[in-house]
Amino acid sequence: MTGRGDRLRVLLAPDSFKGSLSSVEVARALADGWALARPHDELILAPLADGGEGMLAAMAAAGGWGWQECPAHDPLGRPLTARWLLSADGERAAVELAEASGLSRLPEGEPRAPLAATTDGTGEILQAVLDAGVRHVVMGVGGSATTDGGAGLLRALGVWYRGSGWPLPGPIPDLDVVDLAALDPRIGELELRIACDVTNPLLGEEGAAAVYAPQKGAWPEDVVKLEAWLTQYADLLETASGTRARNTPGAGAAGGTSFGLLCLAPRMRAFELVPGIEVVMQETGFDQQLVGADLVVTGEGQIDAQTAFGKTALGVARRAAAAGVPCLAVGGSVTPEGVTALAKARALAIPILDGPMTLEDAMSRAMPLVTAAGERLARVVELGALVGERRGARAEAAGTTEATAKATATAGARTTADVPARESVA
Repeated sequence: MTGRGDRLRVLLAPDSFKGSLSSVEVARALADGWALARPHDELILAPLADGGEGMLAAMAAAGGWGWQECPAHDPLGRPLTARWLLSADGERAAVELAEASGLSRLPEGEPRAPLAATTDGTGEILQAVLDAGVRHVVMGVGGSATTDGGAGLLRALGVWYRGSGWPLPGPIPDLDVVDLAALDPRIGELELRIACDVTNPLLGEEGAAAVYAPQKGAWPEDVVKLEAWLTQYADLLETASGTRARNTPGAGAAGGTSFGLLCLAPRMRAFELVPGIEVVMQETGFDQQLVGADLVVTGEGQIDAQTAFGKTALGVARRAAAAGVPCLAVGGSVTPEGVTALAKARALAIPILDGPMTLEDAMSRAMPLVTAAGERLARVVELGALVGERRGARAEAAGTTEATAKATATAGARTTADVPARESVA
């Protein structure tokens, strides 16, 4: 800072760099780097998430929420302690599917078990929320390790499954009957918002098994088995619930968890699927923080072709553009497709890497790389301020010169007019 009185209000609103830094850590690193170059700027930390892992941390950082704990089970049935958020007034709760049923719950190096993984643990968290007397719930469903159509979650809420003795490979191998008779009656009081960023149906080439199961460790033969199991499960659950939901956009989210909840939606007080970034922005008061900002800095681990489909960086860029606030976005990896997606929202994408390196090196150095990127951005802004100041000074000087010239010309004209004309001599 040069003491020119050009103090900026900068809103730092990144998502996480998955596998290395949470959104809270990214925002803090950007702020630390920025302050090295412009220490007098007002920096507002507003970490975000798109409804996946990190949503709870972003919401907690915004204030007004308290952490709660409950016993649950991971995707393979091992006990764990899960966390969820309770609002300060005790009226609302926030839950992450990934907290109990996410890929992050499976130790690194452990073989994935896509046919066996279930969402029972997430259902146990919802039970704890209902036990606490809360009926207004927002749930992020990204980052799941499961492709069970939400069967485990529903089982924890009282849905029964019975078999015929002819197992079909899948999360519940022997499945011939779905019975909702013992469904928790408190579901009728529940208002549930699902933070969901995908529009995939449950089944088919764009469905949960075909598109997302391979990311969870499923081999091609596993995908075929999961598709067959999900088809039977969908037939049974839709019949039992009287609701056809398999083709609803978003039904395939979180391995079909949204499908299971959609089938129960008519029994709830309210239910909706909402873009994840919109939910988190609303819950963290992003629009209020945007008011009065001079600049927004967002970012995420990868700014690529997927950015165009509603990821955090694009959501922030669009809000900033609508408010007339310039926006910069940093990414661990930035592709031409990502640059184009953000440019359409009038935002500039900038990579954090300072040289060639492997993915492993970049992830291990994420904190210093983001901090250095924050400093570089601030220095670019400082340079832009100097350019603007110089242009302003030149315009002012040009205006003064022009005004002086006009004044001189006017004075000269008046002097000429005041001199008496000489008489002609015949």
